[in-house]
Amino acid sequence: MHMADALLSPAVAATMYVASGTAAAISIKELRKDDNPQKLPTMAVASALVFAGQMINYTIPGTGSSGHMCGGMLLSALLGPYAGFLSMIVVLTIQCLFFADGGLMALGANIWNMAFYGCFVGYFLIWRPIMRGSWFSNMGAQKAQRARIIIASIIGCVLTLQMGAFSVVLETTLSGITELPFGAFCALMQPIHLAIGLVEGLITAAVLTFVYATRPELLRDVDVSDEAARGNQKSLTTVIASLAVAAVLVGGIFSHFASANPDGLEWALFGNQEAGYSANMGLDEENFGNSSAVSETAASIQEKTSFLPDYAFAGSDNPMGTTVSGIAGSAMVAAAALAICMAGRFFRKKNT
Repeated sequence: MHMADALLSPAVAATMYVASGTAAAISIKELRKDDNPQKLPTMAVASALVFAGQMINYTIPGTGSSGHMCGGMLLSALLGPYAGFLSMIVVLTIQCLFFADGGLMALGANIWNMAFYGCFVGYFLIWRPIMRGSWFSNMGAQKAQRARIIIASIIGCVLTLQMGAFSVVLETTLSGITELPFGAFCALMQPIHLAIGLVEGLITAAVLTFVYATRPELLRDVDVSDEAARGNQKSLTTVIASLAVAAVLVGGIFSHFASANPDGLEWALFGNQEAGYSANMGLDEENFGNSSAVSETAASIQEKTSFLPDYAFAGSDNPMGTTVSGIAGSAMVAAAALAICMAGRFFRKKNT
């Protein structure tokens, strides 16, 4: 769901930069109060895992489309909404600058659409109420916790991805870019992202149930007073190492099996001609969108910074480009997350 610069007018792009920047400033202010040192390595490795996970587009059967996880719900469940949001900013910025994934002018919109809803709406309105509620309390403490994790993950990913998809439609329409009627654009975007969100919810649930089984106190709003849950836990080092290995495997190896189908946004705009909209309204990728001095400057900057465009060696179809992109990108994200935490003095025990 990464938006390209061609989908936005400079005015809308600037508005979304302001909105995302405001949310980032609030997050930084709130994180200065957090003194949990376990979050430092967790933020680094979880951010790397989300970067790697976003490289894998999974096919949506029967549509000719594909989708990938966003990761906001996963990160906010592990880190809280504020650290999760900053982690998503790190992921999306590195994707944009070094891999040309999503436009530089559109980065503010991409942060809002893919990070804000998952981290803030997903956490405060879905994850926390479900995890603190009494759902499934008749199942026993551990089973009830797992059930709540699964339900919160699926509902959260589905609903927040729907919000993100709707924001894409709204931003593009307000930019005056697409000739698709607003209702027709929504009718294409919302159902396909419903399916994408469902798959992401299952992936998120799998990762979070693993964390619950091995180191439950890493999850926000989870009751770890149960003796059985604490008795099965692994060391923090073991869990962090497991997630790091998963990031390397996903980004370096499994990314080779990503679907080649267009993602949900591309499919809605260009790849769904059987629905009649693209074919009849003259929408094609070569002539789509508006150009401006701002977008041309952003594209020029991005061309100079992206050393592995589209997660491949420039001008080469060597499959090692994908492997290098996955491993190098994951390492860059982890290092950037650590650097931000150290610069901001986050997750340090405060003197009392």
